[in-house]
Amino acid sequence: MEIKHQIALVTGANRGLGKRFVTELLERGAARVYAAARKPESVDVPGAVPLRLDVTDDASVEAAAAVAGDVTLLINNAGVATLSSFIGSDLANARQEMEVNYWGSLRMVRAFAPILDLNGGGAILNVLSQSSFRAFGFADTYGAAKAAAWQLTNGVRLELAGQGTQVTGLAMALVDTDMSAWAKSEPGWSLADPADVVRAALDGVEAGALEVYGDEITREWRARLGEPTESLYPQAIGVPTGQR
Repeated sequence: MEIKHQIALVTGANRGLGKRFVTELLERGAARVYAAARKPESVDVPGAVPLRLDVTDDASVEAAAAVAGDVTLLINNAGVATLSSFIGSDLANARQEMEVNYWGSLRMVRAFAPILDLNGGGAILNVLSQSSFRAFGFADTYGAAKAAAWQLTNGVRLELAGQGTQVTGLAMALVDTDMSAWAKSEPGWSLADPADVVRAALDGVEAGALEVYGDEITREWRARLGEPTESLYPQAIGVPTGQR
């Protein structure tokens, strides 16, 4: 898909990676870019079309689909990370991450798949994460939601192949946005430039790629998934069992 002349919709478009997507799409000649956010008044990219959208609300998604019936490229970017653990953290955090990162993307796909079909097939880009297929031992409730979104991406790709809809997944490690601000004070973490990640993602869409990696770390880890689990997580080997 060539980005020029496409009609795009970006969720979570008022800041961070979403805002960068809107800017890059316009720079590449997209005919219209719906910048969707819960507070559309917070969208400040010249030339974008602000659109009220809460991906966790069925009625809001349906209303957005009624307005944006000309979309040919859907970018599911809206996301939330609570930095919660499986053990010891409030379950409400894990539910929120699943609601936004997985269910939100599924709502959008279900609402816009018929629209894309009517408009010639089009494309979907789902923003995933290295955490979709890698555990870190902390903040992994976010990874579980992104893993679900990864499987959603793979399954929808097959389900929509018959209508000619291209489905691309974007995976990356930490990106220099508000969501990853916590990592700036942590030693050993590097953050990718949002502009680089977005360029790689849209280049992938234009090239017809099924999966795109925003940085080399993610590309390398993805290639390792065929290794034994013991090789991927050596820190879990030889953990002493509890004493009765």
